[in-house]
Order: sequence, then structure tokens, then C-alpha cells
Amino acid sequence: MAQDEVDAGRGHSTNLVGVPTGLLVSAAFNEFPVPLRIAGVREMYSSMFEMLSRAEDPSEAGDVFQDYMCVIFGLDPEQREKTAEGKRRRFRSSYLRLIKGWGYDTNSPEGAVLKGWVESRFGLFPTFHKEPIRRFGSPPWIGYIEEKMSSRFHNNAIHTQLDLLYEFCQFALARFHSVGRRHLTLYRGVNDFEEHLLVERVDKRVVVVRVNSLVSFSSDRTIAEQFGDYILEARVPVCKVLFFNQLLPTAPLKGEAEYMVIGGDYRVTTSYY
Repeated sequence: MAQDEVDAGRGHSTNLVGVPTGLLVSAAFNEFPVPLRIAGVREMYSSMFEMLSRAEDPSEAGDVFQDYMCVIFGLDPEQREKTAEGKRRRFRSSYLRLIKGWGYDTNSPEGAVLKGWVESRFGLFPTFHKEPIRRFGSPPWIGYIEEKMSSRFHNNAIHTQLDLLYEFCQFALARFHSVGRRHLTLYRGVNDFEEHLLVERVDKRVVVVRVNSLVSFSSDRTIAEQFGDYILEARVPVCKVLFFNQLLPTAPLKGEAEYMVIGGDYRVTTSYY
């Protein structure tokens, strides 16, 4: 594919975070990031952030967030309404269910919904879902669209749940986990570059790669080594982290020191395990 075709397919012209998508996906932004906010979320749910501001440690903040989500979106079993026959209504979509599905398989239907949320809020098109996505209308693109739009996961304001998850993650990173930091050093193990388009080769070990719209990294290099022979070491902007394993007291992804990261062009150092 020609470079102009690749660049034209990076994302929508608009998004909900106030930074042009072309800049947001660039290596320049990832090296010199600015804080991101999804428009209107903190204002609409100001009561939650007011409660969070009084939390004294990460665990208390996580409890506040999970309790708030359970009440607002009816995620506790005892809060689910029953039909006249006494049977429970259909399953209510949950951000935790999506994260769990992502942990099993990033190319799952849950993964498609998460990538669809990134597309909606940040403007980034996915570059991979089960196979490389190189053009609109191709079978991989159509498969992604079908899965991201499935009513199975869109019956409980799931995008709003993910908006709140992102904003809570940014709050927790700034308040407790990465105070004053703009970057995290994270690792990703790969066996090949099928999922990552090589944008620029800087030198023998340093390259710029275009990673998927949503991608997993690990904070532990030894864990990343279990997923591939090549290790990509990246300085990931804190503002591009959607979820990480220490964010909530009880949540999926605990075993792999995993970070779910918004994609784009990343300058990475490559090494062979």
C-alpha cells in the first residue's frame, strides 16, 4: 500500500478529545503529549469525581469508582430488574466484561467494541482485527464493523461506561500511580510485525511503528518476553492509558502487568529475546 493511502486511513477528521486526529496518532504527540479529556464526561459526572477527590489511596478510589458504576449502570446482580414472571432480563453490558474478553483475545467481539470506542472518542481506525485492515470495504473491515456494532454489548450505554473508565484511569494515574509523569516505559512481545506497520527505520534498533488503535503492553519485560521473540520497548504517554492491572481492587488482567493503550505511531526500541 502506498504511504499516502496509509496516512489517509489513520482516522476520522474529528474526535472528542480536542486534539486533531492526525496529530494525536503521530510519533511527535507520543513523544511530547498533552493531557486529554473526553468532552463533557467530568462535567456530566461531577459527583463521582467529587467523591474520588476525597479518596486517600488507590484502593479507596477504586471502590468509589466500582460502587458508582454499579449504581448508575445496574451492574450488581441484585440491582437487575426482573420480569413479571420473576426471570431476570437480558445480560447488561459491562466495562468489566469487555476487559475480561480483551484479556482472553484482543480480536474477540469484546475487542471490536473496545476498538470501536477508541474510534468514536479518539478518531483512530483499527489497523488489525483478526487480520490486517488495509482498506475500507475489505472483509477484515466489514468483520470489524459487524462485531463492534453487535447489540450484544450495546444495551447499557457501554461507550459511556468506557468514557468513565478512561477518565477514572487518568485521575488515578495523576493522583496516585504516576504523579508528575508524562510517560511510562512499557514492553510488548511480538513474533513478527504483521499487526504493526513499519513507518520509519531510525537506526538498527530504533523504529517507528504504527500500532493498533488499542493495544496491550506490559510493565514487566520478562512477561512481555513470553509473548514473542522480539521485544518492543516504548515510552507510552500516560494520557493514552485506558486501563492497567492496578487500577481496580478486583478486575481482570491481574496476571500480566498489562496496560491497555491507545494506539498510533510509536518510536520503539527493538531487541531480540
